[in-house]
Amino acid sequence: MTPTERIYSALVRRDRETESDLPDPVRADVARNGLRLVSANALQSSGDQTVNASTVLPWLFHALGVPTALVGLLVPIRESGSMLPQALLTPLILRVRYRKRVFVFGALVQALSVAVMAATAALAQGLTAGVVIVVALATFSLGRCLCSISSKDVQGRTVPSGERGQINGLATTAAGFVAITLGVAIRVLGGEDLDAGRLAWVLVGGAALWVGVAWVYAGVREPADEAASASEDEPVHWHDWAVQTFRLLRDDRSFRHFVTVRGLLLVSALSPPFVVTLATDSGTTGLSGLGGYVIASGVAALVGGRLSGRLADWSSRKLMTFGAAIASVIILVLVSVVSLPGFNGGTAWGSAVFIGAYFLLTLTHTGIRVGRKTYVIDMAEGDLRTTYVAVSNSAMGLILLVVGGVSSLLAILGVEWTLVFLAALGLVGVVGGGRLPEVSRG
Repeated sequence: MTPTERIYSALVRRDRETESDLPDPVRADVARNGLRLVSANALQSSGDQTVNASTVLPWLFHALGVPTALVGLLVPIRESGSMLPQALLTPLILRVRYRKRVFVFGALVQALSVAVMAATAALAQGLTAGVVIVVALATFSLGRCLCSISSKDVQGRTVPSGERGQINGLATTAAGFVAITLGVAIRVLGGEDLDAGRLAWVLVGGAALWVGVAWVYAGVREPADEAASASEDEPVHWHDWAVQTFRLLRDDRSFRHFVTVRGLLLVSALSPPFVVTLATDSGTTGLSGLGGYVIASGVAALVGGRLSGRLADWSSRKLMTFGAAIASVIILVLVSVVSLPGFNGGTAWGSAVFIGAYFLLTLTHTGIRVGRKTYVIDMAEGDLRTTYVAVSNSAMGLILLVVGGVSSLLAILGVEWTLVFLAALGLVGVVGGGRLPEVSRG
């Protein structure tokens, strides 16, 4: 057994039965590819922490004096921008023989976008800085879109079922270490001074991480898609693809059910920024406050990453639904506590309540995210898997804009109303998730 095999076997509970079903060249590279996927995904998740639309960027906007209206665009652009174009881009990606090349290009686009954000943070102020960063974030999301479509296919081609969830979980755990380190550094070096220059250096580090992602992923040994090679000279029929997308959602009941449930499980994805808003409204200020939330997200990733990977391979369906149920309960409890007479979020105890809730929501989101990634990979094989990923993400982009719009309108009445709405949405998703078919081997 080679050192690579030993390391991979120590990290991942291997499924020898499914590995034996792989073609010989693919089976020989499972350990090597698995470790590279873990490393690339860990670097990617670490980069996400430096450009987090729920924590880092809102704090940066405050430091730069960006109008509050632009702050509300960060999460919708970051999330929907990486999802909406996927169905449109899939016909082009299906013509690429090695999907890892699409991922590498997407990673470099993200690196360049984060570098632009860093330069803007160091050189610009006010509305101009806000607009440039929003445009750079939209470009970043497009690069993430390319990575999202291609990564599921590469993982499905190179890692057998039964090990894929653990790959995602290990990457999340590794990113947790980086997030904790970043959070501690922000608390120690940042203090109470919201210095945009310091956050610019954080973004520089993020750009470097994305370059590392591209370099590591380029070394994955992926089998060529000969069907893509045969069709690369044929014209792209966009109308046919649009019709196929519509028919897939209309006729594939299991897939349509998954997309619907996924849309209802947005509770853990959309609620953390509103928790941060509640905290800042209560008096939390300075980079030390930001550091607490970054540390909380890192600890959540560290604790939940590997455990979520194992649970996802056992039952990704149950992991998603139970995670959403817990997240909804956490939100309802938080709103109840904040509504108590005499509650003061500016005290040490009040701050601990908010950071604790943020930690628990991030922990449950880790499980939900790993679970739904593993679920969609295990639902199908080959190009159908790529199609599932693209269509579900494009549909989610639309759902996210709708739910985000409703949440923003409710926030006018009060952030608490928005959180209650998201919790209720999550509980409906729990009921729907219980009816999803089981696709995991566990």
